[in-house]
Amino acid sequence: MQVLLAGATGAIGRPLIRALTAHGHHVTAIVRNPAAHPLVRELGAEPIAADVLDRDGLLTALEGRRADAVIHEATALREAKVQRRVPADDPTNLLRTVGSANLLDAAELVGARRFLTQSLILGYGYRDHGERPLTEGDPFGVCAGGAADEVVRACVSAENQVFEAPLEAIALRYGLFYGPGAFSDLFGDMMRRRRPVGPWGTGGVNSWLHVADAAAATVAALERGVPGRAYNLADDTPISWAEFFGEVSRAQRTPRPIRLPVWLVRLGVPYIAALMADTSMRISSELARAELDWQPRYASVADGLSAG
Repeated sequence: MQVLLAGATGAIGRPLIRALTAHGHHVTAIVRNPAAHPLVRELGAEPIAADVLDRDGLLTALEGRRADAVIHEATALREAKVQRRVPADDPTNLLRTVGSANLLDAAELVGARRFLTQSLILGYGYRDHGERPLTEGDPFGVCAGGAADEVVRACVSAENQVFEAPLEAIALRYGLFYGPGAFSDLFGDMMRRRRPVGPWGTGGVNSWLHVADAAAATVAALERGVPGRAYNLADDTPISWAEFFGEVSRAQRTPRPIRLPVWLVRLGVPYIAALMADTSMRISSELARAELDWQPRYASVADGLSAG
């Protein structure tokens, strides 16, 4: 297929380009920063200079081009600031709301029939979901009235926009990313600098996904996904944040993680407390295994990190 990809230089974008080209797909990558064009070419894609949040500029850049599918993986996590709450105009939230609308217009312009959008398991809501694994049949988009609600709303917006469009739409509800350029590198760097990584306890359990497994699942969804479906994508071993920090510290040989009292984190950065202390979820990926013929290469964070 001719694939138009947004988010080509992010943590999932790089392995995704390699995975797509390995399966015979031709990738045109929307890249905001022209300085990244050589990297994109090296990865195997054709770069095109455009900003997903600039609708007119995006459509002008794509004039005369054709594509069979659009994949929306654009985030701005590297530009994120530590804030008490994540606002509606947070860069990544805007990419999921405004950016999704602009990419849907781009899909119409290039004649794409298929559209895949990045979503998150956190869209199920920042709260304790108990021991039962969550499936795609569980309520999605439940806000808790807290500091993370705008993240949930942005995920719902991204999914709803594509499902309402006259396209073969698929939403990919990824687990928390680790691997090159993702959370493991972020927190490994913080530990090396001896910066606090989260609250004491950090008992909230979450489901994780190596970026290489995320890329493989995305290609499988492009080729075999059922239109109108959302797919949970996570590894086999949910772990707590405390366990995650421990695995990263061992793999990257950093100093021991520094953590702060939960009450202090709630007072200073309530979003981090909502994410690491209040949220607990175990995710079932059985639908993806059955319909996409996909399973994670790395069954756990320990496996993925030990593989380098």
